[in-house]
Amino acid sequence: MTIPAQALWPIVLLSASNLFMTFAWYGHLKFKTAPLATVVLVSWGIAFFEYWLAVPANRIGHGYYSAAQLKTIQEVITLTIFAGFSAFYLKESLSLNTLLGFCLIAAGAALVFRG
Repeated sequence: MTIPAQALWPIVLLSASNLFMTFAWYGHLKFKTAPLATVVLVSWGIAFFEYWLAVPANRIGHGYYSAAQLKTIQEVITLTIFAGFSAFYLKESLSLNTLLGFCLIAAGAALVFRG
């Protein structure tokens, strides 16, 4: 089974955009002594590049996915990237309850794609 590029590109672009956004929103937590104004401006700068990936992802993807499906894809990607970011970058362990909660969200996402 071949996945059409129109279906794959939004997933690739949303994954990349979520990497940027995760760093924009949570990367500063490793730099708690940095002034708030500095981290806000740095985060804003990182988010600028996130938009350059997310907006095209949604434009390309909307020809193949519904808006609800695109949002669902983004949320599942966000949770996946955040779990890795939290564990590897912030060195925070993921509890069983957190992982189970993420699995329940993924199960809910599967319902969106069942139509």
